[in-house]
Formats: sequence, structure tokens, C-alpha cells
Amino acid sequence: MNTKKGLKLVERDEEGIDTAFRADVLEGLAQSQKAIPARWLYDEAGSQLFEDITRLPEYYPTRAETEILTERGAQFAALIGEGRAVVEFGSGSSVKTPLLLSAIAPSAYIPLDISGEFLRAAAADLAQKFPGLPVYPVEADFMRRVELPAEIVDLPKLGFFPGSTIGNMVARTAVDLLRSMRETLGTGAQLLIGMDLIKDEEVLVSAYDDAAGVTAEFNTNLIRRINRELDGDIPVEKLSHEARWHDDCARVEMHLVASEALEFSVDGRRFAMQAGETIHTENSHKFDRRTSNMLLLAGGWEPQARWLDSEGRFSLILAQAKPPRSAP
Repeated sequence: MNTKKGLKLVERDEEGIDTAFRADVLEGLAQSQKAIPARWLYDEAGSQLFEDITRLPEYYPTRAETEILTERGAQFAALIGEGRAVVEFGSGSSVKTPLLLSAIAPSAYIPLDISGEFLRAAAADLAQKFPGLPVYPVEADFMRRVELPAEIVDLPKLGFFPGSTIGNMVARTAVDLLRSMRETLGTGAQLLIGMDLIKDEEVLVSAYDDAAGVTAEFNTNLIRRINRELDGDIPVEKLSHEARWHDDCARVEMHLVASEALEFSVDGRRFAMQAGETIHTENSHKFDRRTSNMLLLAGGWEPQARWLDSEGRFSLILAQAKPPRSAP
């Protein structure tokens, strides 16, 4: 196995709790529209549930993106070249990663993920599949600039951000993330990023509200995590999962809806919800060609190439961090 010792960049308190998690939850529950950033859905249990979601018949993005990665390898190789260090942001189980690594012959692989145990297990599995490839797992919140392992700092880099995770963020946060990725990877780096496309509302909503209830379990797992890690007593059974299409914002929203008036505590603080009030847990923005290009350009990335699956449902875009310009 060729997995190198990983870095841990997540700040935790004396009880081992991620301090950013606590701050985001307490701040989010105090808002008039309660909201918790989607990245906190991905503890170890949440990460595994999401992998289950990717195999559901309603959830087309993984199949569409895998099709592109499988069929366009030669084009990736021609545009990306060999010898780049691949930095995957929010790597999860890295199931799509072997398709990319096989195509471009990288010099190293650096998976970044906030779920440490899930990250290390996935990194070890991938290292077995590519025994000659150095793998440096980094436990970190990739929403901020990440210090990469010293061994790969001077190598040319390719960021990999599949799955349309960029769509989980409002435009301001997405641009901030793209800029921090640019700082992490440096001028001249490339970025291969997945973006889901606007399509029929029924198709979109069912992808986030499957018949088997796996996405509902994924959503309510956030409450179980809060109760476990932040000494909460939120009644999970009185919150139900709901997916909504918000056309003006071109996004699917996930909410947890209170079935009745609730009072509960988290980390020693009291909160209340009225019947029908929601906790907004995730956005999934959808794009077209113009909006995806504009988002990348605002984040400091110049689009170079774009691929769609055979049904036109999903896009993979290759962009480059060009030197900044102060004028047209």
C-alpha cells in the first residue's frame, strides 16, 4: 500500500468536536429561517448514506458523470497531460476517481475530506488499486484554503471536484470556494468540475426524494449527528424530509419540516420551531452553459473544455487558473 501519512487540518475542541460544526449549527438554528450548511450532512454515517443515494434509480448525476469519465478519457489525457498531482475536494469514497487517474497518469493523489475515517478508508482502498501512486489523504474543510502536503507543493496540479457539489452553495459561497481552490492549487493549475444541468422539475425533485427513503434518512441523519455530538435533544421523529424546486434560484432545496410545535436544546442553548417551520439543510443549484461559465470566471477559473453525458443531463468542465488581469 502506498498511502502516505495523512494531514489533519480540522480544528477540534477538548471533547473532539469540530468547532466549526458547533458554530454553524448554533448560528443556523438561531436564524428566522433555520439553516445548516450542507457539508455537515457528511459525517461517517452520512457519507455512507450518500454513497447509497448515488446507486438509486432516481439519482441520475452519478451515472451521467461516470459515463463521461468512462468515455472521454483520451480527451482528458490530451488536455490535462501526465504527471499532475490530482487534488480531489470532498473526495468521499472516491468511486469515480480511478476512472480519471487511469486516464491521465498522475504523479500523486491528494483526497481532501471533512469525514476523517471515511477519508482514510477510501484512500487506503484507492492506494491498493494504484500501488505505484503516492496517496496523501488530508482531513480538512475544503471550504477554506488548504495547505497541501510538502511533497506535492511544486508539482503541477489538477483539482477534481465531481458530483456537482459546487451546486450545494449559493453563488457568493461558490465563488469564494472557487477562489480558495485557486489559492490552494496556484496559478496554472487546472480544475475538472462537475455541474448538474437544469431539466424537468419532476426529474430533479425525485432525485432528492427517492421512493425508498434513503435521501430522507440522509437528511435526518444530520439531526442524529447534532444530538450525538452537541448534546442535543431534537426529536428526530417529528421532523420530515422534503425536497422543493425553487425555479427563481434554479435549485432543489432540502428541508426538515416540523410536524408540530417543538422545543429543544443543543449545546445547552434552547430553540423552538412552529408546526410547518423548516430547517433548510441543502441546496442543489442547476446550471446551463452561461451560468456555469460565469461562476467559474468569477472564481478565477477560465473554462477550457466541456463534456455532457449522452442524455445531456450533466456536465464536466475543465478550467484553468490563468494569471489575474486587471483589464479586458
